[in-house]
Amino acid sequence: MAFSPARRRESRHWVLLGAATASVWAILTVLGAPSAALFSALLTAIVLALTGVAPKRVPKWASSLAQAALGVVIGSMVHADTLRSLGADWLPAVAVALGTLAVSVGAGALLGLRRDVDPLTGSLSLIAGGATGLVAIARELGGDDRMVAVIQYLRVALVVLSLPVVAVLAFDADTSGAAPSSTGTPSPWYLGLAFLAVVMGAGLLVHRFVPMPAGALLAPLTIAAVLELTDLNFGATVPAFVLPLALVVVGWQAGVAFDRESLRAIGRTLPVATVLIIGIGVVCAGFGVALAHWTGATPLEGYLATTPGGLSAVLAISAASGANATFVAGVQLIRLLLMLFLAPLLTRGFVWFGRRRRQSAAVPELVTTSS
Repeated sequence: MAFSPARRRESRHWVLLGAATASVWAILTVLGAPSAALFSALLTAIVLALTGVAPKRVPKWASSLAQAALGVVIGSMVHADTLRSLGADWLPAVAVALGTLAVSVGAGALLGLRRDVDPLTGSLSLIAGGATGLVAIARELGGDDRMVAVIQYLRVALVVLSLPVVAVLAFDADTSGAAPSSTGTPSPWYLGLAFLAVVMGAGLLVHRFVPMPAGALLAPLTIAAVLELTDLNFGATVPAFVLPLALVVVGWQAGVAFDRESLRAIGRTLPVATVLIIGIGVVCAGFGVALAHWTGATPLEGYLATTPGGLSAVLAISAASGANATFVAGVQLIRLLLMLFLAPLLTRGFVWFGRRRRQSAAVPELVTTSS
């Protein structure tokens, strides 16, 4: 059966996108760039989209599978030992996370005052936590995933670059110690893949029959977290290659939708977004001081526990500087989970508020017209 010229052209575009992404991914990995898989996919897809040789769109089934895989990976991070390590400090950790969410949403509302950004996209762009998850679900929630992707990873880059500088200059941290190493033994790849397939399938089934915002991500995440906390995962660990492959799909989804006008709009937004990201970082540092005072942690541990992103870099500096990495990981994990679960609910609130405001504005107009 012969393919139509359009199908053959689309196939060539996919081959080109895959090959170009793999090449850029290899370069970024050598350079030690964070989230090399997602950055390479996003950058490559943007360039090819702007030159007219990118695929038209990522299939919906691929997007759903990528979200489900991300959910399983994030859910598997919810270790009982990490949460138990907080002890009586769980309330301050939740309070700090909610404060960070409030500041992020407020900054997003300010960003949404610009004509290039709607309030929903502004909030999703600046929510401090779960960048990959938020980018993956932004379009489903009604936001512009192109802008969310660029601003979220601008936030991650700024946090990662500033972490060691602030830790050394502000807290006199010695980061020359050993970096963290994985103490767990990965399960056999076939057990990990079986666990991944079962949880993804169950999560997507729940998402299909139980209405919930961002269910393709959050349903598998919840199931994986419950299995992890109850030790019913039988020691299965998701194979390491799954996360970068899922991030590639997320990057492609946002990147292929770019055009020159959207690129110009995002470029005009970046200066304001950068200022707001820095402001969020400063406020979160203040939350770190309060958390240290509240829990008896050191100022460095309070700062590391409340940074608005960069979890891998945070844990690396925690271990290298001799800080309590378990406490830091516990607070960061609570922030991550709260951001991912509450962001969809907040976006529903934005949609509802916007609809009510439009209806209220339409009533006086109707009255004036009729009179």
